[in-house]
Amino acid sequence: MKIRLQKFLSEAGVASRRQGEKLIVAGKITVDGQVVRLLGTKVDPAKHQIAINGKLIRAKAKRFLALNKPPKILCTRQDTNNRSTVFDLLPNDFGHLFTVGRLDSDSEGLVLLTNDGEFCQTVAHPRHGMPKTYNVTLAKRIDSVVLKSLTTGLNDDGDFLKAKHAKLLYANNTRSQVELVLEEGKNREIRRMFKVLGYRVLLLQRIAVGPVKLGELPLGKWRVLSQAEITSCLRLADK
Repeated sequence: MKIRLQKFLSEAGVASRRQGEKLIVAGKITVDGQVVRLLGTKVDPAKHQIAINGKLIRAKAKRFLALNKPPKILCTRQDTNNRSTVFDLLPNDFGHLFTVGRLDSDSEGLVLLTNDGEFCQTVAHPRHGMPKTYNVTLAKRIDSVVLKSLTTGLNDDGDFLKAKHAKLLYANNTRSQVELVLEEGKNREIRRMFKVLGYRVLLLQRIAVGPVKLGELPLGKWRVLSQAEITSCLRLADK
């Protein structure tokens, strides 16, 4: 299957897509011995010999991971302020992976990582509506009217925010715990919804992405996805 050359470079761990584009334009990349400078050039890694500065690039094996991200850890490869990222929790030779979507710094829970660009696009793109499930702990009791408003939708400065499902898990006079399912996943959507409603979020944890569940995976640890989980994700996205 043919893919863009810069995508291959990224998945092979040679460079990010942006860096790969610079290498291509600079004439550092050859395909079957011929220098390629045209961005958008497509290659078949199974058929073409691709090299950087004359050194053959070997395609990396496909990897699919689930990681339990702690709070204050970023879902980015590098941070200009030297803050910790999810890649600090992985082996050094997993640096060619990228996150499937993001989870904000203050939140914790399930993050998927892969070097399969097609899987990433399929699972992460909003048009596929991959459901993501969260447990949210709030600083006061929530009532049924407020709970219902989460699924009917809220306006945040002109942006319409809506959960697919909302279920009360626990409540007393000072705390509430709610399970929310989102399909679109706008930036900091859950925190923004509760801010509109006047609730302070104490803890936000993602517990599932589609059929992949966080389960008992310890905070800061990772595991390899099963083939059944990978297949289920792709099937759910196709629907």
